Amino acid sequence: MQDYLNTQPDTLPPEAAESVPPSLPASPESEAQAAPALPRRWSLRDWFNAGQRAAFFRVAAVSGQQMTALQFVAVLLILLGIPLALGRLEIEGDALFNAGAWLLQWAYLPLLALIAWWVLQRDAAARSSANDAVSTAGPSPNHLGAFLGVLFIAYVPVYVLAAILAVMSVRLPEWFAHPLAAKAVWSVAWGVFIWFAAINFWVARIFKLSVRWVLVFGLACAALSYGLNTQFAERAWEVDYSAQNRAEPPRMQLTQALFEAQTTLLQTQLAALAPERPGVRDVYAVVFAPYASENVFLNESKMVSDVLTTRFDAAGRIVPLVNHTSTTATLAWATPLNLERSLQAIAQKMDKDNDVLLVYMTSHGASDFKLASSHWPLSVDQLTPTGLAAMLDTAGIRHRVLIISACYAGGWIPPLANDYSLVMTAADATHTSYGCGHKSELTYFGRALFDEQLRKTYSFEEAFKKAVPIIEQREKDGRKTDGFSNPQIKMGAQIKPVLDELALRLATPIALAEPIALAVPAAAAAPASSAASAPN
Repeated sequence: MQDYLNTQPDTLPPEAAESVPPSLPASPESEAQAAPALPRRWSLRDWFNAGQRAAFFRVAAVSGQQMTALQFVAVLLILLGIPLALGRLEIEGDALFNAGAWLLQWAYLPLLALIAWWVLQRDAAARSSANDAVSTAGPSPNHLGAFLGVLFIAYVPVYVLAAILAVMSVRLPEWFAHPLAAKAVWSVAWGVFIWFAAINFWVARIFKLSVRWVLVFGLACAALSYGLNTQFAERAWEVDYSAQNRAEPPRMQLTQALFEAQTTLLQTQLAALAPERPGVRDVYAVVFAPYASENVFLNESKMVSDVLTTRFDAAGRIVPLVNHTSTTATLAWATPLNLERSLQAIAQKMDKDNDVLLVYMTSHGASDFKLASSHWPLSVDQLTPTGLAAMLDTAGIRHRVLIISACYAGGWIPPLANDYSLVMTAADATHTSYGCGHKSELTYFGRALFDEQLRKTYSFEEAFKKAVPIIEQREKDGRKTDGFSNPQIKMGAQIKPVLDELALRLATPIALAEPIALAVPAAAAAPASSAASAPN
């Protein structure tokens, strides 16, 4: 590798010139032969050749070259423009450009430039103090433009690959539905990050930074990139809902007034719970919808609450926990902590050895069996099967009907199943369910099980049995590509006679001395029609 800096002085110092003996005048021909040829100034193409060699860990000779301001601006525009153009492909149809989010994503670059300048300065100072030979010196801060230029050009293939991966994950969700595919994507994503970090180390070595400052620069860049990518999730392009004739899900404004109101809203809902009735096997319920970005989960929570109210005599005994901007003033947030507090409150109101608790959860699911949660700008923890099981055991509620409408929900069965529990899921542990998305009113599972079958029967087992073939046919009609969701049911030996007795009681309503007040107003059922376009 050639030295980066020109290590020989252009002229002799004055004191050395005096000691040089006079010589005969040289001929023009000899002067032309003796004069060193000036290095050719690199074009933008030369810089890209050097940067792409660095991207794939090949030696790039950059000795004696300086990048012009115009060339540096061109490199920067290319680096920023390619991901921007590919990012537009993430959205099908009309989209809006979010300049603020785009610029925020690129806050990495000025911070990286500052780190590079500091590292170059410290490395030059260290070499100077150690009296290193001039011929082995690395670049100084004066060469920051060339250093960053090569580095930014080397980033281009990494950013292109990352952008293509993001587009595929959004536009081709069926390709990533299988657990093995999800793991493969995760591995590729980490591979891209490692590639990016390795480029920082390699370019620092090309410019002859000492080993110490190569490590400092590489680790600082990796930490900076990881931190920014995990903190800023907004995208440069957003769906233009007005142009696509769809109502944009409103975004919650987390004000102090709203936050303070939410702290008392759950207490109000729980205080309004009706007490258990002696001699009556009552149904208490929690409807949990933690994903605010899609209306389908809000619709499903309303529909399930309505069926429980009108069909299962649960008026006044339902706690809806929903993440959605339209319900922030009326319903408590769907968070694991609020769920735990609700179960504790229900346990105090109900007859824990006689009454039945139903928990219905609707959201996106993942192959790690965590229930997706979102309510920007609120940070919401994801609920896990073991977390829910611990909450139920702590509350001491015996008879449980647990229904999970989400992808890969079959993974919830082992932690939740016991003799006193009925567990139903919208899919097995290796398949996606179907029916979420902006075009859907209800999920396939929720629609078939609750909105159709449980409006005809009081038997959960019968409703599930009849709902499954309906779901399978609708998935075929919807061209679901990763196979049948394969909804699951696990009936405990001790819960079955309890539910049979409850169905018999509901088929013959008891006469009440006085009406029971609702904990929250019953919501109208969501429309039955559904046009699902994506897995849960």
